[in-house]
Amino acid sequence: MRDLDLSSSATPSLNTVLSSSTAPAMARDAVHALRASQIREVANAGFGVPDVLPFWFGESDRVTPGFIRDAAAQALTRGDTFYTHNLGIAPLRDALSRYVGDLHGDTSADHIAVTSAGVNALMLAAQLVTGAGDRVVAVTPLWPNLVEIPKILGASVETVALDYGARGWALDLERLLAALRPGTKMLMINSPNNPTGWVMTRDEQRAVVEHCRRHGIWIVADEVYERLYYGNAGERTAPSFLDIATRDERLICVNSFSKAWLMTGWRLGWMVAPRALMDDLGKLVEYNTSCAPSFVQQAGIVALEQGEASTQELVTDLRVSRDHLAAALARLPGVDVKTPHGAMYLFFRLTGAQKSLELCKALVREAGLGLAPGSAFGPEGEGFVRWCYACDPARLDAGVERLARYLEQHGAA
Repeated sequence: MRDLDLSSSATPSLNTVLSSSTAPAMARDAVHALRASQIREVANAGFGVPDVLPFWFGESDRVTPGFIRDAAAQALTRGDTFYTHNLGIAPLRDALSRYVGDLHGDTSADHIAVTSAGVNALMLAAQLVTGAGDRVVAVTPLWPNLVEIPKILGASVETVALDYGARGWALDLERLLAALRPGTKMLMINSPNNPTGWVMTRDEQRAVVEHCRRHGIWIVADEVYERLYYGNAGERTAPSFLDIATRDERLICVNSFSKAWLMTGWRLGWMVAPRALMDDLGKLVEYNTSCAPSFVQQAGIVALEQGEASTQELVTDLRVSRDHLAAALARLPGVDVKTPHGAMYLFFRLTGAQKSLELCKALVREAGLGLAPGSAFGPEGEGFVRWCYACDPARLDAGVERLARYLEQHGAA
């Protein structure tokens, strides 16, 4: 046997070996650099604090409708607990085809994939079309997951901020189009928007689609809040990219059962994407979650087929809660609030919110009020806080009273 030459330059030195073996166990740099959730940080500060009113998370205080829960229970009772097709069971994809088609025009089940939640669909979409070194553009303020997901894959993200003015939040379309220059791989856009409630207009969507077509840029549209829209009478959904784009161009629309059917904890979503992506998407689903749970998918079918009245009732109630909370907040000193057209949040300017994370922690400790800091949604959100109004108006009133007392105690009155 040949002797090992420890003096060879090709052989790691003892110091190198020891240095590697004694280095701290850490995630890779791209993951280690991700932003932690400041919303969770505030919520964690509320543990142990008695009688906190939590408005920090994006979910209703209502449970999932009984007919949906019953469908899942029946599926479990009959033993519907096995693996399914990676892209979802055929009856659910067919039901989604009918549902999406009714809202946005003919959509084949071949363009639909079922996912384990909307956020899983966002990750899968990014994995499909972006990688290390790619350039991504995102419109902010924005739920942080959309900004951070491309970074996990080694992409860089440039943000284009909405403007805040007398009418609330608005898009500078020319600034966005200028950012979508040749070589950009993907645009990530959320409308109706979390946290601002901003809704992209049809004309803005059309301009973005035409621009991205010219430059070969993918659009990943997070349309999870499309049904939580307070437009003109008879409009059941916010403007969607699906209304103006074909199903086989560079567009992936992500949606979820979480909001419109009160199914946040069920973790069931879907995406509409070009048929040419589906085989590769199936591979990614296999290597991520394999499939969404079968009994949850059965509940999704019932939600789609029987849930329209429930969804419309929810939107009616949310509109009442939105208007109630906006009016109550507008009467407080130090509050600048505008009524948005979509989603289920008020994202308002508040005295003392220049350090919004610190303010929200203080509100938890001193007032028992749980709001989300604007900085959780990017630097553009600093100076603002987010309040989820998806609850009974009486509960909102109790929260407003606590905020009023806090502001008075801290000299804002």
